[in-house]
This record gives sequence, C-alpha cells and structure tokens, in this order.
Amino acid sequence: MKRSKTVEFGVGLFILAGILGLVFLGLRVSGMTLAAPSDTFRLEASFSDIGSLKPRARVTMAGVTVGRVESIDLDTEYFDARVKLRLDRELEGELSRDTTAAILTSGLLGEQYVGLSVGGDPEMLEGGDSIRDTQSALVLEELIQQFVSSMVKD
Repeated sequence: MKRSKTVEFGVGLFILAGILGLVFLGLRVSGMTLAAPSDTFRLEASFSDIGSLKPRARVTMAGVTVGRVESIDLDTEYFDARVKLRLDRELEGELSRDTTAAILTSGLLGEQYVGLSVGGDPEMLEGGDSIRDTQSALVLEELIQQFVSSMVKD
C-alpha cells in the first residue's frame, strides 16, 4: 500500500493535537497556568508548622478553590513559616479581619491546602494584610508518636 503525503500529514497533525491536549490537561491538573494571574490580591498568614504544604497549593473557602499559595518563607524574627496567598480579586474587602486560615489535609494522606473561614468582624482585610488567626498543620507522624507514647505510659 502506497502512503500519500496527505495521510502522513493528517497523522502527524493528529499526534501533535494529542500531545498538546496532554500538556493542557497536565497544566490544568497541576494548577499551573501559562498566563500571569491578574485578577488576584495577596494576603499573608504565619503558621508554626506547615507540614507538607507546597507553593501552588489550593486555598479554599467552603470547599471552593478561591486562590493558591504563592510562596512560603521563614520569618527569621519569630521563626514561623510565612505563607503568601493569592486570592481571587472578588474577595478583596469581603473577608473580615477575624478570618481564620487553617492548613488542612485532603483525605487521610492527601495533599495539604489552606482553608479559610470567615468571621464576623465588621472590619475587612485588604490586599497586603495578614491573617492573624491561624491553625497549623496536623502532622500524622506526631499524632502517632503521641498515641504510642501514651500507650507505653499506661
């Protein structure tokens, strides 16, 4: 059977479309985007223990993703982890000053993310503000160690 150039071109185009589709899906699943986020604002939160929280982790409210973790640094003054959050612009001026940020785990051994809970303070957080009320990550290894040590003492 003789191959024609149009069939070879069509097959090549089909394979190229498949590869581009896989790259697109990979970027969507990982949370990475090629475009710079323009409709966001930044908040900061300090935690004594972030567990395995990573940059680009989800930030959620009521289970809905409303932003991403931008970066994680060590605060050398208080020796806490300073987490910079990028949130959707529509939330700016809508989060009260007593909003709580907690590091949560998706499932028993799943990824860690930041969960926000809004309080009732009439004053609102603006871009660049810090969330004061935070809850550190629950580290499974520490819980197991506490359980085992309490079993040995009894």
